[in-house]
Amino acid sequence: MAEYVKVQLTDELREQTIDLLEKSKKGKIRAGLNEVTKAIERGTAKFVIIAEDVSPKEIVMHIPLLCEEKQVPYSYVATRKDLGEKAGLGTSTAAVAIVQSEVEADLKELGKKIGEIKK
Repeated sequence: MAEYVKVQLTDELREQTIDLLEKSKKGKIRAGLNEVTKAIERGTAKFVIIAEDVSPKEIVMHIPLLCEEKQVPYSYVATRKDLGEKAGLGTSTAAVAIVQSEVEADLKELGKKIGEIKK
């Protein structure tokens, strides 16, 4: 587990994260570290998903900290490739922010579940 991974997710929570990402790709998402960072700082991000296999790890270490500061729920997926594919991108990506989605209530519920594990 990488140093920036703040919580060890169960397989069920990982699957829920991927399912919600696939449902949200029809809405608005922001992909890439710069876009995700801007979305969090501007308060437009509803949910953030980070890949666990990012190298060097220092480039994503600020994302969980920013999310906690701005009270944005976040989750993890195993690889950058999976994250890019499930988000409907043609390439891998280190992080994705869901800005607008049809399943925002489900995203909030998943965020609460993950928040309970962190405590």
